[in-house]
Amino acid sequence: MSLFRDDGIVLRTQKLGEADRIITFLTRGHGRVRAVARGVRRTKSKFGARLEPFSHVDVQFYARGSELVGRGLPMCTQSETIAAYGSGIVTDYARYTAGTAMLETAERFTDHEGEPAVQQYLLLVGGLRTLARGEHEPHLVLDAFLLRSLAVNGYAPSFDGCAKCGLPGPNRFFSVGSGGVVCGDCRVPGSVVPSSEAIGLLAALLSGDWATADACEPRHVREGSGLVAAYLHWHLERGLRSLRYVEK
Repeated sequence: MSLFRDDGIVLRTQKLGEADRIITFLTRGHGRVRAVARGVRRTKSKFGARLEPFSHVDVQFYARGSELVGRGLPMCTQSETIAAYGSGIVTDYARYTAGTAMLETAERFTDHEGEPAVQQYLLLVGGLRTLARGEHEPHLVLDAFLLRSLAVNGYAPSFDGCAKCGLPGPNRFFSVGSGGVVCGDCRVPGSVVPSSEAIGLLAALLSGDWATADACEPRHVREGSGLVAAYLHWHLERGLRSLRYVEK
């Protein structure tokens, strides 16, 4: 029997029995972890209030055996709040839907429990912090998070040089299956011709150029979001359920 301590973001909660919950975390050191939290649905439980989606917590796990992830679910025995990002997210519909899509994305990219995913974890913490503070439009924060999540998982799209032959940009065509923009010679059926402004916006979001992103016109933002959604759908093999509710 072992005790483990880690800090993580609460991704999702599920009811278990009359008073318990299964909590899904994305942790710094152990990746995605599901654990049982006893009694957290009782009215007087202060412990349960800390284990809501969007919460950044320092949590202690109790596991049978020497491994945190094994045949059974570990127990969540202690929790201390590091940052309650939910308080700045759940009261605003645009932030809430964007944040929910971010949590779902992080869970989908960490489908093997117990495997560390430090870059994905740090991306999620930074994305939720930015979203809760209202520093940028929620849909821009979401698209930046999606692009960077794709990048750290090995699916970085190209927005300048041809994704197939490397021809220096700018290149006119965009193909989700080819990995981003492609030249005329590498164009494949299904390629689209987005505006240069939309491609510039996505490149800015991926690189963190917020001055360019914040100044982009709404029509180009919507166009860019459509490309991000299609690219994400291609690599996840199915879309995000929460993405349909995001305001554009």
